Amino acid sequence: MALKRNPDAEEVDVDQSISGQKAKQLFSKDTRSRKKEKKVLTTFSIEPSFKMELEDLFADMGLGWAAGIRFSLREFYKKYREEE
Repeated sequence: MALKRNPDAEEVDVDQSISGQKAKQLFSKDTRSRKKEKKVLTTFSIEPSFKMELEDLFADMGLGWAAGIRFSLREFYKKYREEE
């Protein structure tokens, strides 16, 4: 069954409604780009034995290789930034 549009009903301006404002804010390109940045691929050399040790440590923490490296770098940054 199709619904008919009621011509007597007031038209709701999407820009004025709270949900419309929230949707506009959520989907605007400006706020999305600030929330999540694209990752940058970096490479470095490491001994295979040391990498295996780190992989085991990260696995014990419930992290994969990339997540473990990101976590380690954040912790390193926090520690040495506070010592300045």
